[in-house]
Amino acid sequence: MKAKFSKYIIGAAALAAMGMTSCVGDLDQLPKDQRTTTAADFKANPREYIGGAMAKCYSGLAVSGQTGAGSSDMSGLDNGRSCYSRAIFMLNEFTTDECSWIHKDSGVFDLCTGTWSSNNENIFGTYSRLYCHIAVCNDFIRLIRSAGDYGIDLSSFRDDVDQFLIEARVLRALSYYYVIDLFGNGAYAWDTQLTGEEPPYRTRAELFAIATEDLEDAVKAWEARGINTPVYGRIGIDAAYALLAKFYLNAQTWGCGDRYADCWNYCEKVIKRHDTNANHGLAKDYLSVFCANNDMFAPGGSLADQNEILWNIPYKYRMTVTVDGKEQEVAATQSYGGTSFLILAAISDKTVQTPGWYGVTGQWTCMHARKEFVLNNWEFTDGKCPDGRTYLWLTEDSGFVPENTDFTTYTDGYVPIKFTNVECNADGTMPRWQQPATDDKGNPIDGAGLNRAGVHDLSNRNNYGVKATADFADTDYPVIRLAEIYLTAAEAHLRGGVGSAADALKYVNYVRERAGGIAAWNAAELTLPNILSERARELYWENNRRTDLVRFGMFAGTQYNWAWKNNVAGGAGIPEYMNLYPLPNMVINSYSGSFPQNPGY
Repeated sequence: MKAKFSKYIIGAAALAAMGMTSCVGDLDQLPKDQRTTTAADFKANPREYIGGAMAKCYSGLAVSGQTGAGSSDMSGLDNGRSCYSRAIFMLNEFTTDECSWIHKDSGVFDLCTGTWSSNNENIFGTYSRLYCHIAVCNDFIRLIRSAGDYGIDLSSFRDDVDQFLIEARVLRALSYYYVIDLFGNGAYAWDTQLTGEEPPYRTRAELFAIATEDLEDAVKAWEARGINTPVYGRIGIDAAYALLAKFYLNAQTWGCGDRYADCWNYCEKVIKRHDTNANHGLAKDYLSVFCANNDMFAPGGSLADQNEILWNIPYKYRMTVTVDGKEQEVAATQSYGGTSFLILAAISDKTVQTPGWYGVTGQWTCMHARKEFVLNNWEFTDGKCPDGRTYLWLTEDSGFVPENTDFTTYTDGYVPIKFTNVECNADGTMPRWQQPATDDKGNPIDGAGLNRAGVHDLSNRNNYGVKATADFADTDYPVIRLAEIYLTAAEAHLRGGVGSAADALKYVNYVRERAGGIAAWNAAELTLPNILSERARELYWENNRRTDLVRFGMFAGTQYNWAWKNNVAGGAGIPEYMNLYPLPNMVINSYSGSFPQNPGY
């Protein structure tokens, strides 16, 4: 069972439609006020109203709209691709060696082949989704600050309100992180602007300074209030520390100065709070971090010594919450983004596996890895790799090959199965077994000998089912994990000479030890190229790859090519200006003032 939400945040789907800003129409990103709930409604029940408003700041990361998986807050892109984490995935993973979408869908094919332009609908959709979320957070902050203007007294729950304000600022900073990373320059939309005011254009360096200074201030306010154990479904202070570490790891690449010392310091703040036991705060089992009941590893989760997921996006069909001291069931999240997307797109019913192996009923047959990602980062021999992080991958045993000879053939490329909707044990370990040749009655079973994982459904033993088979996943999406912070600290040391080499090596080996099947590094192996490969192995399909390749000078240009880069089967270089995405033409054309395009487009 998922842990309980705050009594004021009843759940993203349950309250998200109450008094929110809606991002619709041409998405020009003006901070419009389109509430349907009046000031009188707000005054009559401010706790409920503010709880719903805060829920929307969170739910904007989880769902595309407010009335189920088929809805969307924004137009111009379908409800699946417009979901927050999926929109980021299209730009940070489809465009790299880690992943390709085999169908030539509009706009997606351009991303997978490095041939996008400023009219790409998915680039526009991602930019719009980010600014839609920024607008919602801005609107919430304005709402709290203007309450007194309507004679609304918040003093009876002021402590909650002050905490909500801090969290809204951190949530907004996440979207600015992606704006700065993906687009560089963009609009400066802030809570100080008047409703309907056109947000001005700002450079990457200006947006970086604005976002990090506000995030630093929010962290100081949080520390001044005291650091409490977070409630499930909401971020804790570790999320803010970790986000600052991500900003500062990339600062020099973004032209915003050497901030490696700051990066190391914020990593250390996180590490000192988690490296307190034998497993160093990490979940004991890598597979479990990405399974249906991975909420146990999240803030407020049941396994306090394995709270590896520093920032999670909750997903659940229905959940139990506590409202005014009473437990009740509420509708939760269904999305064609998030972890449902990551599971469904990676699996197929056209191979010896079935969707039920992964705890879902459907399949999309859409995604696989590029050859270079497999061969350059992993030690596979005849489809077998000792690294425990590849346990569920689809390789030669399942009819797959590493080469991406045919762009549209699903089996032309290994499939790195990582996310599942199966359940692990209550202690966080994942059951592993090989598919038997026959069921209990002696009937043949497909996929004999292939690796499987998850808790058995004992009532369905004859076909070796697993618990929790559903249309949508219950698996929470990990935005930032402790393992990433360990690797980030090590990279900051290597790049900036900060911290200690002994600590940096120790942190990397924590991650490698948990992976299983591979040896610890010695001091000579702690190098930047090795860190890049270790990040690929540990963090694949977690929306980091393009950012990492850009930071290492291996995304644009010709230093590193992969299958179908620049729409060439063997890969070819793309211009350096493509380290940034274009600002969407529809955004530029909507502005009355100057809004210059990124160079090269």
